[in-house]
Amino acid sequence: MTSSTPSYTPEELFASTAPYYAAFRPRYAPEFYNLLAKRFGLNGTQRVLDLGAGPGIIALELAPLVGEVIAVDPEKGMLEEGRRLAAERGITNITWREGDSTTLPTMDIRPVLLTVMGAAYHWMDRDRVARDLDRIIEPGGAVVLASGGAPGDLEPAPWRQVIDEVRTRYLGPERRAGSGTYSHPKERHQDVLARSPFSRVDTTRWDHTLTRTVDEVIGWVFSLSYSSPAQLGEKKDAFERDLRVALLDFAPSGRFDEVIRTEAVIATRP
Repeated sequence: MTSSTPSYTPEELFASTAPYYAAFRPRYAPEFYNLLAKRFGLNGTQRVLDLGAGPGIIALELAPLVGEVIAVDPEKGMLEEGRRLAAERGITNITWREGDSTTLPTMDIRPVLLTVMGAAYHWMDRDRVARDLDRIIEPGGAVVLASGGAPGDLEPAPWRQVIDEVRTRYLGPERRAGSGTYSHPKERHQDVLARSPFSRVDTTRWDHTLTRTVDEVIGWVFSLSYSSPAQLGEKKDAFERDLRVALLDFAPSGRFDEVIRTEAVIATRP
């Protein structure tokens, strides 16, 4: 079933995931936003940067707490999805800007209290980005990383193996990133930040159980860059059929439980 995989840039892969990303990625725990509001006194006046914002998973939740969110992402499709969601909710204080960590120094972003990144820091030159952020984060501000934790921190739900088996049949055993393959950096984000200007690092975690339907699981799979519609190409429909059959063979109830973690890494200057 495996075959040569089309060559795509990461941006093109994420473009194909945009509607699935917005609809099916698990949200971060409400406690995460409560922590930021309390620790940094968010009162509707601050400016924050959401770097690698995607369709605004974090930006849309932060917007009611601050004066302005600058949401930066390299993919137009993600930004368009974010604008659509913001309009649906009547949120008007998010500025959507095309760019990424490499263009940050030339984007003329005014000082911000916080720079937040949701499961995006691992794509970046992490040491350089921390130095660049030192020039735009205000005194008393922070770098905030939100994610589901590092790979291996949680025991994966048993049904994840079903997905891996079907995906491997179609795309091979490696997690593909464009025309190459992707592996998560071995050094933890906390250790990178500990040698940065933001060397005081605190980590907080919240776990909860999420139950998905088979349609929600499949939507989540398409939200991942390494099993995106662009990666699958003309085999997308066949992949979806095979995945649905395999998942329902595994769990005929159509209910798929998983422990979801929100990990917040908050790094401030000493």
